[in-house]
Amino acid sequence: MELNLFEMLIRTTFAFFAILLLARIIGKKQISQLTFFHYVTGITFGSIAAEISAQAETPFLDGLVSLIWWTVLTIFVTYLTFKSSKARVLFDDRPMIVIQSGVILNDNLEKARLHMDEVTMLLREQSIFSLDEVHHAIFETNGELTVLKKPLMREVTKEDLKIASPAPQYMPTELVSDGKIIVKNLNELNLTEDWLLKKLSKKNIHSVEDVYYAQILENGSLYTSIKNASPPS
Repeated sequence: MELNLFEMLIRTTFAFFAILLLARIIGKKQISQLTFFHYVTGITFGSIAAEISAQAETPFLDGLVSLIWWTVLTIFVTYLTFKSSKARVLFDDRPMIVIQSGVILNDNLEKARLHMDEVTMLLREQSIFSLDEVHHAIFETNGELTVLKKPLMREVTKEDLKIASPAPQYMPTELVSDGKIIVKNLNELNLTEDWLLKKLSKKNIHSVEDVYYAQILENGSLYTSIKNASPPS
């Protein structure tokens, strides 16, 4: 059974607006943060829309229902990843440190299925041609490489002004997410929950549950964002 030109145009038009509307409902993350899960979602959306548009054997209503149900599942999974760090790891994996304090972590490269040619390519995309410039590098869940340069290599004038630039004490690391302490990260930095609570107390924060996000900075200070905090006017 073949589609005539008019029917194909009608089906394609409805499929176009349907996928446009559903993609709008899913949100900008589908476009801006292409993790493995969102990559699969994007491919499936396109495949279903193509079936609706061009395949006469596929009833239009069945294809539309499939598209809507896939959208519902995507929103549900996104909700799970928002509420649960374990779900985020399950669906999106976790960022992986591949260079730490200037040292290449071979085991982590193997786990991330990266070889050095790919690492150097990702560095060159950020105008970094020498590994000696890199203090830390993190392979993100969307396949990008985030780099923290060594202090003297950053785009500042410390080297020109002969200002001392000691190596950072810590790599900026998430310690609290949505009111929950990331114990694994504390342990990796040789820090304790008591240390974290004292830091929060100095900021007049007396409950971890009030903290939406907390990150240790390079100099050992703590960046915090309180739940439902209003931006300064």
